[in-house]
Amino acid sequence: MGIGLYGLTYVYPVYLAQVRGYDAMMIGETMFVSGVAMFLTAPISGRLSQILDPRIMMLIGFAGFAAGTYIASGITSDWDFWELLVPQILRGCSLMLCMVPINNLSLGTLPPDQLKNASGLFNLTRNLGGAVGLAFINTLLNDRLDLHLQRLHESVAWGHPVAEDQLASMQQSFSQAMPDGDMAALKKLAMLVRNQANVLSFADLFLVLTILFATAALFTLAMRKPSAVPAGAASGH
Repeated sequence: MGIGLYGLTYVYPVYLAQVRGYDAMMIGETMFVSGVAMFLTAPISGRLSQILDPRIMMLIGFAGFAAGTYIASGITSDWDFWELLVPQILRGCSLMLCMVPINNLSLGTLPPDQLKNASGLFNLTRNLGGAVGLAFINTLLNDRLDLHLQRLHESVAWGHPVAEDQLASMQQSFSQAMPDGDMAALKKLAMLVRNQANVLSFADLFLVLTILFATAALFTLAMRKPSAVPAGAASGH
């Protein structure tokens, strides 16, 4: 849940800034959807927690996370507000569906005298999961970016007719507008290659996160259901 809470909150703005070139205001206007989804799902999650097995709620929540990141794994450089709408809604709803049952399952199996220490450890673990998740996300993005850059450079090297035709067309276009058009065309082509490699690295990341959340969903089936939630257990969040 820490990765879902902090990791995806980090990934989407990075994509919008690096690939789409959005400023802070435009990123906020695109990202507010998750907050609205969380706000609307919170009372529903509280009601469901009184009806459903908390493990089933977590299963649905992590499956929703996985569905959202799987949709996002088809990301391109043209994705905007509307393409990111469904993944963000799934993230916001899934987060609230997971949050209440995770508190109850983590703390509800313990005797009341252990709740105080367990609550602190629970919050520490969630934040630690988010921190480790951010480090993992950044490492994966950098590694996949280097890999895709290497592969794309091989495809755009001299001797590839498509790349040479594209460069010639860009050089002709830039030469009409500026004296150093050939150099400007090379820089533009290099920028396009790096941008595409960046998008491919985000697609790989979302695919890995899909596997992670799907695995977490399966692990919820192995959790022990609390016989009764002690008073104060829900305050562990």
